[in-house]
Amino acid sequence: MLFKSFLITAVLPFLATAYEDPLVTLDYVSLQGKYNEAYNISYFRRIPFAAPPVGENRFRGPQPVGTFDGVYDADIPYDMCPQRTVNGSEDCLYLTLYSRPWTEGAPKKPVMMFFYGGGFIQGAAGLTLPPSSYPVLNVSEPTNYIAVYPNYRTNAFGLLPGKKIKESPTSDLNPGLLDQQAALKWVNKYISKFGGDPQNVTIWGQSAGGGSVVAQVLANGGNTTPKLFTKAIASSPFWPRNYRYDAPEAEEIYSTLANLTGCATAEDSLKCLKEVDVQKIRDANQIINAMHTTTTSSYTWAPVIDGEFLRESLSSATEKGRVNSDYAIGMYNRFEGSTFVSSALNKAASTGTSGTAAWNSTEEGFRFWLDGFLPGLKEKHVAEVKALYPPATTNGSTVYTTQQDRAGYVYRDVVLSCPGYWISTASKKAGYVGEYTISPAKHASDVGYWNSVNSLQTTQRFLYQGYAGAYASFIETGNPNANKLTNDSVVLWPEVKSGKEWIVQADGFSEEPLTMLKKRCDLWRKVGKYLPL
Repeated sequence: MLFKSFLITAVLPFLATAYEDPLVTLDYVSLQGKYNEAYNISYFRRIPFAAPPVGENRFRGPQPVGTFDGVYDADIPYDMCPQRTVNGSEDCLYLTLYSRPWTEGAPKKPVMMFFYGGGFIQGAAGLTLPPSSYPVLNVSEPTNYIAVYPNYRTNAFGLLPGKKIKESPTSDLNPGLLDQQAALKWVNKYISKFGGDPQNVTIWGQSAGGGSVVAQVLANGGNTTPKLFTKAIASSPFWPRNYRYDAPEAEEIYSTLANLTGCATAEDSLKCLKEVDVQKIRDANQIINAMHTTTTSSYTWAPVIDGEFLRESLSSATEKGRVNSDYAIGMYNRFEGSTFVSSALNKAASTGTSGTAAWNSTEEGFRFWLDGFLPGLKEKHVAEVKALYPPATTNGSTVYTTQQDRAGYVYRDVVLSCPGYWISTASKKAGYVGEYTISPAKHASDVGYWNSVNSLQTTQRFLYQGYAGAYASFIETGNPNANKLTNDSVVLWPEVKSGKEWIVQADGFSEEPLTMLKKRCDLWRKVGKYLPL
């Protein structure tokens, strides 16, 4: 109880008088929400936005939701979509919504939709109190927007590739990404009923959630109609190999799932996969997840180029400016790539690892890893990679001394930092790139400042206001500096066209040239067609 009291007094300064529980009537449902006085938010914990994707609709894009009689209790939790263990239900296409209270006739608020991470293999939305990203809403009294958290399918249920999926009239490629787009269409149609402005929508996500942001930025050739958002924040966006739906790598995933579920010998393997017990697919997911952990990616499931929703690679689309975003932020953490690279690269040559003697700290060990991670890389480009990622360096923002961290920088740039940099440079009006460097600066090291209520918001209040405040300003205006909370002596977040990035460091904020990141991302764009990126 003492901890809860501390949070309310020290972190929640912007309380108001009690409001009534909100009731919102849409054309298909009347939603009874709740008001929470402690956090001064009105919320709807459970809103259906698509029909349950069960039976014939497994592996299919989201279908229209039905109608509901009476008043729908929107203060009950919903299950996650099926995960890689025993969790989740296929009846999972719901979203959560919260904001400071709004009354009819008041100005409409900006909207932020957040996509969860989890390597495209797991994750869930939902609402607890205080809710996710509440520190951004609560960073200042004037900060005001509506937060929306949708569920969407991951792993086999949301990303099963293959020609059989493409050819099926009742199946779709990338249905999990289509779930996200359906939630955005729901916002476009209904958010004004909750006090939101459908013309001022930001999408945000971290890790695979950031990769989901990348996918929506690229959706429909960068020309999604109607326009569903204008601003995008990609925090450490996880964007692994992006194969065509019928590439050998994609067909391998389909055939492996069919084999593991006993559907390979069926007369119609896809029909069998739609009918097989959900647990068989969960069990198969775990095996497929681990198929490439030390080679092409840390995880196997990923979006594929389907010719409709995703029409071309990230490196190509962003080079040509085919994006949906007017404004974008690409954020990454300095040492986060090492999280996804085996520590065996630090072993002495004599020890190696059982069965993989080439995994060691030698130059040959690094090359062995590089060939596994980027099997499409041409020999003529290997020398360029080694030149931009030397064995050990302390060159500006590049600081590492081990082969694991060297490989981690390659992984970081290919999978996590260049995707954010590319969408920022391609956005139509303005883009921003930022680097989080506070030790240990690993994957997700930065989320404490903006995603959950914790002591950082009081013990590191200056960093909290500067970092979370920049996000809040961007969500409201498209400019992270417009509603700046730190004083004028603190460095602004420079636009990417200036050739600089914003640095979040232990003693505050600074800016640095983007020279090295640009050189590396230019190389990865040049070789992107071989990898593919």
